[in-house]
Amino acid sequence: MNIPGEIREPFDRLFGEMRPKLHRYCARMTGSVIDGEDVLQEALTKAFEALPNAGPIANPEGWLFRIAHNAALDFLRRRTRENAFADEDPDMIVDPANPTADRQAAAAGLHTFMRLPVAQRSSVIMMDVLGYSLQEISATLDTSIPAIKAALHRGRHRLRHLADEPDDRPVPKLSGAARLLLDAYIDRFNARDFDAVRDMLADEVRLELVARTRLNGRKEVGTYFHNYSRVQDWHLMLGFVGNRPAILVRDPNDPTGRPTYFILLAWQDGRLAAIRDFRHARYTTDGAEPFVL
Repeated sequence: MNIPGEIREPFDRLFGEMRPKLHRYCARMTGSVIDGEDVLQEALTKAFEALPNAGPIANPEGWLFRIAHNAALDFLRRRTRENAFADEDPDMIVDPANPTADRQAAAAGLHTFMRLPVAQRSSVIMMDVLGYSLQEISATLDTSIPAIKAALHRGRHRLRHLADEPDDRPVPKLSGAARLLLDAYIDRFNARDFDAVRDMLADEVRLELVARTRLNGRKEVGTYFHNYSRVQDWHLMLGFVGNRPAILVRDPNDPTGRPTYFILLAWQDGRLAAIRDFRHARYTTDGAEPFVL
């Protein structure tokens, strides 16, 4: 895409600065840090496509958030066909400054946000998690301030009730065959036997180093393992992110600490077909609720 450097460079910087905040929003809208990253990437692609014809952008941050919000709604419509702001009472009164609501929203898990209607979810995230004002939310979501107030009131009320309910979600399970493949990968990786790891690769293996680069084929992906061999800040463990089997990565110097990032693998006929590594997108662990097996 041919975008003049004087336009692209400041937006590249802005995208980099805002990526964690945008992901925080998208993950809570979709209920998944993985889906949230997919939506974020879709939004950034749409933003770059729109940039040459956008003209002067008075509020670049709000412009990006509007694109991310619309991308999240597109994702949710594909999944649920839910109609945002359809059931809100525009006369509802709400106190925008509410520290208790802020704390409840910040502590709420992604699955809890998914139990709010879309309008309530987006409004609570933008105000109580990200700290935007009513006026900023109204401009970003292209929705009236009374409707935002109504969504906030109802969303906060619902969060208070949800906070008292037990988490009765079932523990995720992994098939025996999938576990054997993941255990073999993790054991070889932790032993730093990268030649043995490369032996697991499919010829057309694909790698996405999220927020950094993409590589294709055994030869290119081989450089990825070389880079890991040069650093000591990782130890791999088997677990889940949401309901997805994942490799959780912990700092070996902090064995009781939370995973710092995660890696997703996809297999085909017993060979490793795709790697999605979030090492350079550690913002995705915010709200990830990883589960160690």
